[in-house]
Amino acid sequence: MMAARRQSIGGPLSAGSASLFDMSATSGPAAAQMEAEGKKTSWPVFLFLVLLFLPWVIYVGPMRLSLYRFVLLATIIPCLVTWIRGGAGRRRLPDFAILLFAFWAALGLIVVHGFAVAAESVGIGLIETVGAYFLARCYIRSADDFRNAVRLLFLMVVFLTPFAVIEFVTGRNVLREALGLILPTFDLPTSSRSGLTRVASVFEHPILFGVFAGNMVGLAHLVLGHGQGMVSRTLKSGTAVAMAAMSLSAGPIGAMAAQVLLLVWNSLLRQVRVRWYILIGLLIGVFGLIDLVANRSALTIVTSFFLFDNSSYWYRRFIWEFGSATALNHPFFGIGLNDWERPAWMPTASLDNFWLFQAVRSGLAAPFLLLLAMLSIVLPVSFRKSVDSKVDEYRTAFVISMAYFFFTGWTVHFWGNVYVLFLFLMGAGVWMLDAGDVDGAGSNATFAPVKQFGASTDSRRGAPSTNLASLDWQARTNIRDASLQMKFSFHRTNGATGKNDQGKGDENC
Repeated sequence: MMAARRQSIGGPLSAGSASLFDMSATSGPAAAQMEAEGKKTSWPVFLFLVLLFLPWVIYVGPMRLSLYRFVLLATIIPCLVTWIRGGAGRRRLPDFAILLFAFWAALGLIVVHGFAVAAESVGIGLIETVGAYFLARCYIRSADDFRNAVRLLFLMVVFLTPFAVIEFVTGRNVLREALGLILPTFDLPTSSRSGLTRVASVFEHPILFGVFAGNMVGLAHLVLGHGQGMVSRTLKSGTAVAMAAMSLSAGPIGAMAAQVLLLVWNSLLRQVRVRWYILIGLLIGVFGLIDLVANRSALTIVTSFFLFDNSSYWYRRFIWEFGSATALNHPFFGIGLNDWERPAWMPTASLDNFWLFQAVRSGLAAPFLLLLAMLSIVLPVSFRKSVDSKVDEYRTAFVISMAYFFFTGWTVHFWGNVYVLFLFLMGAGVWMLDAGDVDGAGSNATFAPVKQFGASTDSRRGAPSTNLASLDWQARTNIRDASLQMKFSFHRTNGATGKNDQGKGDENC
């Protein structure tokens, strides 16, 4: 019975009555307690994350589909049904914000272009946004789930490393060439800086490769490196640093450098509970001092350290000025798929700002809703009380990851597989809001805050202190105690009424 239960939780492809996408087994504290160790990555998550790194392009009529979209297409309805039924935990503000963001973006495209023209973009947008987020909401429900997903992503980094080095040095993308012999892939011209090739690997642009690799720095160091020595941690995060650097993209490299500084700060002041408040105070003070004494803004000075070309800064500044003007001229539904308004001397149609892109394309409500979803997860996670060292480090890694996407998004635009990875990781952090609420679940606590079988809790930390073996023992003890109390109740009642039902009461007990 227990083995069958564990199989159902570990992956939706379990035998028996559980269907392919039945996630009801993951709900409730008992499931979390049974799944304390050795949990495997569920098949939908495994397929989704692996297929993110296959650059094959499949056309279905006029629609261009990537392989990961097939997984999202197959799981979006079951995941939404599971979420509605409560199988993914408490329905929270970020869930509704994501749904509203997807709805608003779809509505804007329909208003601007009409349904016939916008249908394809609307469908893909809904699948990528809602599908990726709710896939994580339904399947990443514990510390083990989170670690398994991070491990799989890091394995992809390790796998891509030798091919990235070859591309960086020779300019040949041998991996995409090999995959192109099986199925068509996208065509991307080679770009270089300072005589070195900007690595794109299996992504559509070097920027996307840099964003993905740079995001793995904190996750590899804190999640995969938990409980390991500094050398092992540094090797993992250092691999991600080297990979991101080979993209030669200023935005991801700058945000990655900020990640490294945050990790160093976290390591040096690990014993100081208010270390993040101290850091925020120092940053506010430094930026204020720079603004007072320098002839340039603090943001301009800091940004200049991470740019390969000063002209890149000015061009991004013009993108912000004219792009924000376009967004303000079309505040409700944006311009849709149309070209944004800019001078003729700015021929490049690219909007190198993820948040501005959302406002220009879908109206001012779009970035607001997306930021609302992210912040309504990140801020509560940041201020949650300590559960244990493992969950605390996972929370820190998640917050750093989201901060990385937030700041990188102001300097570059990310789309395709990196966009859905961003939504997936955002949904993958919601379980942290409930970690520690379930007694007996330890660091694998899920969403149901129900006390189970009298399990004891450390009142100081809010951390459960039981495991499955002790849970079974306590359950038997409580049943025995309940039986004794029932027997005592029968004796006392019979004595008061003068009826001799003692034997019947003993039998029932």
